[in-house]
Amino acid sequence: MLNIKLFKKFFVLIGLLTSQISWAGSYEDFFKALQLDDVKTVQALLQRGFDPNTVNPEGVAGLMLAVREPSLKVANLLAGWPKVKTEIRNDKDESVLMLAALKGYLPLVKKLVEHDADVNKTGWTPLHYAASGGHVAVIELLLENSAYIDAESPNGTTPLMMAAMYGSPEAVKVLIQAGADLTVKNQIGLSALDFAVRGQRQNAKELIETGLQRQAARAAKPETAAPLAPQGQPSPGAPVAVPLPAVPLLAATLPSAPATAPATAASTPEAKSANKPVKTGW
Repeated sequence: MLNIKLFKKFFVLIGLLTSQISWAGSYEDFFKALQLDDVKTVQALLQRGFDPNTVNPEGVAGLMLAVREPSLKVANLLAGWPKVKTEIRNDKDESVLMLAALKGYLPLVKKLVEHDADVNKTGWTPLHYAASGGHVAVIELLLENSAYIDAESPNGTTPLMMAAMYGSPEAVKVLIQAGADLTVKNQIGLSALDFAVRGQRQNAKELIETGLQRQAARAAKPETAAPLAPQGQPSPGAPVAVPLPAVPLLAATLPSAPATAPATAASTPEAKSANKPVKTGW
């Protein structure tokens, strides 16, 4: 009986050791394959049950590491894998979506958004990063998915400011056309135009100046009067007189007056003179 119990414990221990050795091998294989962008090996490990959210010795998750390398085949695989955590941050509070947006990895950005990556995280956002990189297609994709165009960083900087200083003229143009605020300033009083000037981005500067001029022209433009209509017809936009409903005459409900009314004070010449209407300035 004692031997049977010992044998059971022995086999359990062997199983645990084998499992740990197997997991250790999978762990090493996973991160090695990730660095090599070996998507087949990574997929095989995941299909055998390897956790896609496993972190390396520095605490960096596989998906974040794949974007950082970059290993885009593995990154796209992980981004769409069941139960993977797409909303993870590094020690600078940067998300995977932010890093993908900064590099302009459009297919990966699209997949991350489809799998619930946060488009409007607090502070610096993916749109800030896409604007900094000047990636028009990524900017448009984020805006289509409700990214706030005038999102403010912790110091009040907007995506347009980042595009003006670091991005491309095309990125500046897209943001202006989408309705970005040209006049807002950050916490040290700098506007998007100031960012373009400081960054010596002449094209961005001209685009922003043109946008400001158009805004000023629209604000100063007087309201145009309604066009005159042909004689006898109401002018377009003029108020139309609405006929009042007919009111029954009170006289119809009163008893008939006698044929010859008795003389009253009101019928005397003095009364008539007193009852004459007074002329007014109307």
